[in-house]
Amino acid sequence: MNRASLTIDPALRVSEVDPRLYGSFVEHMGRSVYTGIYEPGHPQADEAGFRQDVAGLVRELGVPLVRYPGGNFVSAYNWEDGIGPRRQRPRRLDLAWRSIETNQVGVDDFLQWCRDVGSAPMLAVNLGTRGLDAARDLVEYCNHPSGTYWSDLRRTNGSPQPHDVRLWCLGNEMDGPWQIGHKTAHEYARLAAETAKAMRRVDPSIELSACGSSNQRMPTFGAWEATVLEETYDLVDYVSLHTYYEQIGDDRDSFLARAVDFDHYIDAVVATCDHVRAKNGHRKHINLSVDEWNVWYQSRFAGEENLDWAQAPRLIEDTYSVADAVVVGDLLITLLRHADRVKIGCLAQLVNVIAPIRSEPGGPAWRQAIFHPFALTSRHGRGTVLRTDAVAPTHETAAQGEVPVLAAVAVHDDESGEVTLFAVNRDQRQALTLDLDLRACPGLVVGKHTAVHDSDAEAVNTADQPDRVAPRLLEDVKVADGRATVVLPALSWSVIRFLGDR
Repeated sequence: MNRASLTIDPALRVSEVDPRLYGSFVEHMGRSVYTGIYEPGHPQADEAGFRQDVAGLVRELGVPLVRYPGGNFVSAYNWEDGIGPRRQRPRRLDLAWRSIETNQVGVDDFLQWCRDVGSAPMLAVNLGTRGLDAARDLVEYCNHPSGTYWSDLRRTNGSPQPHDVRLWCLGNEMDGPWQIGHKTAHEYARLAAETAKAMRRVDPSIELSACGSSNQRMPTFGAWEATVLEETYDLVDYVSLHTYYEQIGDDRDSFLARAVDFDHYIDAVVATCDHVRAKNGHRKHINLSVDEWNVWYQSRFAGEENLDWAQAPRLIEDTYSVADAVVVGDLLITLLRHADRVKIGCLAQLVNVIAPIRSEPGGPAWRQAIFHPFALTSRHGRGTVLRTDAVAPTHETAAQGEVPVLAAVAVHDDESGEVTLFAVNRDQRQALTLDLDLRACPGLVVGKHTAVHDSDAEAVNTADQPDRVAPRLLEDVKVADGRATVVLPALSWSVIRFLGDR
């Protein structure tokens, strides 16, 4: 059995966790919206047509923020198509995913759904086929109280109070040649800057995120961020980054270590932001919005250009295994370790499309395996992130080189003194004994250890077996003289909550 150790000390503070780190994403893509969150006629649909079984799982997942409506979809989207009486809304061709868009869900509908599930919205504006004018009109429609064309139209459409949308994306993945209205870095930077100015003229209190690179494999990665920030630094609050991971062939060891790559990616974007800050003498720091991340088996997707025109087709509905859940838990650990600069995260997506929640038309909704590490991290990963430098064995991987078998991060509750440790054992074959030094955290007496693991790493949840993969409460971990030992099962994600004597 492998053995590792780490020290937990409340003095080693990284940052307070921004709850928006646990956001998600709903795009008009596949069945994310239609037969996902919205399905009139479903036995559990409310009067507005939204599925309450799905809404209940969204609340349980714990997503304080939901990005909408895209994604690639937004780059050819006319937001005005989705407001007003549903029977008058036009049917359009969605060029991003070759789908028929009915516009039965739009701005007002989505924002009401957000309120119902307890999430704040993060709205993206179309900087592909449209631009400044449509963006400023949308801010006016959403946030201005009354007395103007767009704000009064919102009131006429049934929303007398402003929606008060605080967070906005200036387009989506505009560096990607696949994007409708793709732009060079200079073209996008100028458009984003002028759009940001106009949006802030309408509502100075909003926060804005500029498009970073679609992924770190883009040939313009790094240069894109630098060029965009040269124009927008004082006008935006965040720069975005997107990342997806999958297992390639039989190389599971590399897949289980992909959070190491994620860590390097975040460091690179932070370095670029700080280079522009130093070069131009800016005072504030630009923070990061990781507003698309997940496990996605992209190699199984034939590509949007090969799709037939369809309405709400089944599209990239990946079924997630225990191994996928461990990787998602590890990626969450990386996000927490960078909580000083990563303030926003959006697991992409929320329902059906590469999602923690699945649903069937007219049928049930259930939790996928990746649901569990996300929900438990969102629930217990609130407070102050602590720096935890573990001493752990390593092993060799084909893609990442030599990596530690342990990934871990601790979060401290300043009021109660409780500490939550999130940990992953990347070793597929051996359990890991973890020795913990908690002497800097007096009063802790016991740890409640919950793990996601299984003897079958390929185990999944389905409509027929919705709870095949679920968190398991393991033995209590005793704290004696400020020390404790916990055993992490092979290929597992764990949360250990250290509680005081209450």
